Amino acid sequence: MQNTTTVVVTDANILVNFCHIDYFKHLGSLGKYRLLVPDEVYVEITSKTQKTKVDDAFEAGILEGISIRQIDTLRLFSQLRDIMGKGESACLALAYSSGHHLASDEKRLFRRKALELVGQERILRTEDFIAAGIRAGTFSIAEADFFKQVLAKNKYAMKFSSFSEFVSTV
Repeated sequence: MQNTTTVVVTDANILVNFCHIDYFKHLGSLGKYRLLVPDEVYVEITSKTQKTKVDDAFEAGILEGISIRQIDTLRLFSQLRDIMGKGESACLALAYSSGHHLASDEKRLFRRKALELVGQERILRTEDFIAAGIRAGTFSIAEADFFKQVLAKNKYAMKFSSFSEFVSTV
């Protein structure tokens, strides 16, 4: 079986959640994902502590920057900017135009637009990355449940009680 890499355009909320649980080191060991961070998303990371962690992940090659350069992508970005923020618009425009996956925990309008443009199968959330770490044996369900608690304290609540439930359903 061939080991494939999934290219993912990443929104700021995913990066912030990874900072809360110090997930970048785990992500790097998975080797399954190539995370692209649009310029518009990078500037949304304003906490000094989080910026340092994100910068360290760039330096380690875990994250890569990406700029919107193609006319069609710029056009879609501009249209999306009329209804949502810069970072969200950049992620969605880039994922749509490139065919890459999209990583975001946004809900409501963004989620509806993401489902319309890229489809459910190309959308990843924080819990999907954590579940990938469980499946890879990087950490246990108990460690993942600890991550879940930390994220809940930082205003990202997941609708299941334990990763044992989540991993068995996906």
